[in-house]
Amino acid sequence: MNLPNLLTMSRIVMIPVFVVIFYLPVQWSYLVSAIIFALAGVTDWLDGYLARKLNQSTPFGAFLDPVADKLMVAVALAVLIEEYAAVLLTIPATVIIGREIVISALREWMAEVGSRASVAVSYIGKIKTTAQMAAIVGLLAFPPGQMLSYVAIGLLYIAAGLTLWSMFLYLKAAWPDLFPSK
Repeated sequence: MNLPNLLTMSRIVMIPVFVVIFYLPVQWSYLVSAIIFALAGVTDWLDGYLARKLNQSTPFGAFLDPVADKLMVAVALAVLIEEYAAVLLTIPATVIIGREIVISALREWMAEVGSRASVAVSYIGKIKTTAQMAAIVGLLAFPPGQMLSYVAIGLLYIAAGLTLWSMFLYLKAAWPDLFPSK
């Protein structure tokens, strides 16, 4: 066990804390849940940085890091879908969650056939992640109906668009393995 792996596991531990705080019947629950989510985003960046800098990359960390990320994002989007109860938020949120399921399955299958490198994380994926994290923090911090919540929804649509674009790029890279010519 090393520091990068502990940071990754801390994101998973933060999930139930995040949910409980989000649903507390107090005014500060939105802001504190946004801070917890932002902290999870920082640990995502920090664990990767430290793993590379300290040469502490492990197979366990490589497995757990994307799992922790996807769990945190999916749970945050799920509580936001319920809180906003609006198709305006539900559409981009389900696009993002659906893409994560498709790409996770694609990566798993590509690893099985020995072509994992062709579906490596792309630069557009990093931009998508940044937009997605900023949107979720904004949606958590500013309750439905506030002006900044609409800005955050707009950012979530940008993230969803980048999500579809990156999914297209992943599928394009995997296409020869998915549909080999005879």
